[in-house]
Amino acid sequence: MTPLPREWTAEEDRLGFFGPGSVTWRVHADPSFSIGGLRALLLQALHPVAMDGVARFSGAFRDEPWPRLIRTAAYVDTITFGTRTEAVRAVARVRGIHRRLGGVEETTGREYRVDDPDLLLWVHCCEVDSLLTAARRGGLELSDDDADRYVAEQVTAAELVGVERADVPSSVAELAAYFERVRPQLAATPAAQDAYRLVLLPPMPTWVRYLTPAQPAWGGLAALAVALLPSWARRMYSLPGLALTDAAATAAVRAFRQATLRLPRAARRSPIVWAGIDRVAGSEQLSA
Repeated sequence: MTPLPREWTAEEDRLGFFGPGSVTWRVHADPSFSIGGLRALLLQALHPVAMDGVARFSGAFRDEPWPRLIRTAAYVDTITFGTRTEAVRAVARVRGIHRRLGGVEETTGREYRVDDPDLLLWVHCCEVDSLLTAARRGGLELSDDDADRYVAEQVTAAELVGVERADVPSSVAELAAYFERVRPQLAATPAAQDAYRLVLLPPMPTWVRYLTPAQPAWGGLAALAVALLPSWARRMYSLPGLALTDAAATAAVRAFRQATLRLPRAARRSPIVWAGIDRVAGSEQLSA
């Protein structure tokens, strides 16, 4: 297991592991982040062993998914926009939980630990692919070189959580090759189908469901995440995998992004993001 870093200068700590000049900051501050995050969850669920860990140890997620989703987003925000000290503390908490958990996945018979490197790598690659896909198809201007740089920067995030650096894809081509290798292991198990239904129709209090726009708003967001899945993943969920679906999804995500960019700053991303941007004001600044 890769050890956590412990020493850095005060300036390195202030800038965090990525910093305002990184492609990571551009991608993770973009309004498309929320769609990419949901896409990542749907993609991650197709790995039977990884999904077994979620189903086995996140039982409360089925009844109250919001705290889990908020914690996951806050973790990614802290790794990206926090100081290095804050990021390492967040990673240490996650690694401390992971090392205590394990089980046996019944469809494969595999005995596993939640912190098995191949499972951590799967979760990482789904997240990187999803956030990058949502940003590019949503209209964030990223060249092919920018996309490769983003994937390479994110190797640090995988290494922090415990994956060996040499095992992590560091370019878009390597990321695509990784998914090709892993696809034979994937399946839409009953646990994955449950996760899919939960993302599309999460439990909400009756008054929220019927007296607020939360239900249709969430439904629209989740539908965009589903539409952005690779065609092979949509087919695994028994959904259309046609190119026409891809074109329509791209247009819809672009419209969502443009609408979100018109909202007040506080509504576009979390306080952790804006705190990070404000902290490094005067450095090479991220456009906000």
